Formats: sequence, C-alpha cells, structure tokens
Amino acid sequence: MLVVSVKEGESIERALKRYKRKFDRTGTMRQLRGRQQFNKPSVVRRKEVLKAAYIQTKRQDEE
Repeated sequence: MLVVSVKEGESIERALKRYKRKFDRTGTMRQLRGRQQFNKPSVVRRKEVLKAAYIQTKRQDEE
C-alpha cells in the first residue's frame, strides 16, 4: 500500500502528483494489463529481445 504524507505547507495537488509518480514506478497497472490475456513464453521472449536490440541501437546512435 502506498503512503504519501502531505508535508506542512504542501498543496494537495503536489502530494497527488507524488502519489501518481510512486504508483507508476510500482508497475501495477502494466502488470494488470499484461495479465488480461495469456501470452506464450516464446512471444514474451521475442518481445524482450526486440526491445533490447532497439535500445542497444539507440544507445549506439547517441555515441
């Protein structure tokens, strides 16, 4: 359970923004969406390999 304490003098909007940021970092929504349908392990591995290759080419382009 996420807990965000509102500091003295802090607006509710700012505390809500911190809560949303914490929630995004936990990956809960991504996990729920991923579990809505079954993906074969081979498809999951293929996606991971393609993503890793894409990131690697982006990093090489930066250098």
